[in-house]
Amino acid sequence: MSTTFQLDTATSRANPTPAPMKRLTVPAIRRRKKDGVTAEPIVMLTAYTARQAQLLDAHCDLLLVGDSLGQVIYGLPSSVPVTLDIMAAHGAAVVRGSYHAVVIVDMPFGAYEQSPQQAFESAARLLKETGCAGVKLEGGAAMAETVAFLTARGIPVMGHVGLTPQAVNLLGGYNARGRSDAEADKIVADAKALDDAGAFAIVIEGVVEPIAIAATQAVACPTIGIGGSAQCDGQVLVTEDMCGMFERVPRFVKRYADLAGLISGAAESYAAEVRARTFPGVEQTYQPK
Repeated sequence: MSTTFQLDTATSRANPTPAPMKRLTVPAIRRRKKDGVTAEPIVMLTAYTARQAQLLDAHCDLLLVGDSLGQVIYGLPSSVPVTLDIMAAHGAAVVRGSYHAVVIVDMPFGAYEQSPQQAFESAARLLKETGCAGVKLEGGAAMAETVAFLTARGIPVMGHVGLTPQAVNLLGGYNARGRSDAEADKIVADAKALDDAGAFAIVIEGVVEPIAIAATQAVACPTIGIGGSAQCDGQVLVTEDMCGMFERVPRFVKRYADLAGLISGAAESYAAEVRARTFPGVEQTYQPK
């Protein structure tokens, strides 16, 4: 039986706990799509911390330690400044906090584009230091050789086509892709190239719906949509967007909660009690043995 770590809320310590079920595997995710059909859509959300992983794990097939943590956690303007050290630290935390979902870690910008060998060294480090099941990298046909190189050496790879956030400086923003015929054809061709290279799944982000559907139908591996189409083989969202942690969210995101409002309200109540000196003191709540 595998082991995960559960947070003891009384001590704030992470204690090893036997996992109640066997963790899903990359081949199991790949087998979800048979003869072009995925009967059970794949559920994926982002996770950046152990506690977040604990809350999401039982509901997800995949947890993605996305380089979107650059904006979500660190307040950076884009994912470009995120480093391999940052991804390794957060990836390890998410693996420790989960026992069921397949954990995939994003390869940050600059960690894999130079050569397949560079990509292997970066990916091998992430697998060793985090215990994750695989890595995700952005790019289509240009990355096919790298995907094949990694897969042949035992490293599962999830691809990413369409709107690729690491290329924001080249793309000029986060606008939907595939509006021209040439760009649409390239997105589908990119997905096919990654599929042929051995990617076990492909994220299709920020493309017009007909292109997301065409790419999904063109590849044998599952596709994971984000701002693409409900007809993709699965879906992923940034958890903080889905839970309402930010006032502004992309148009394709459904907010399932208002955590920002709950946290702000709790802090407001706490501050009011402290300032009114009605907050319970330590001597009232803690009785030493």
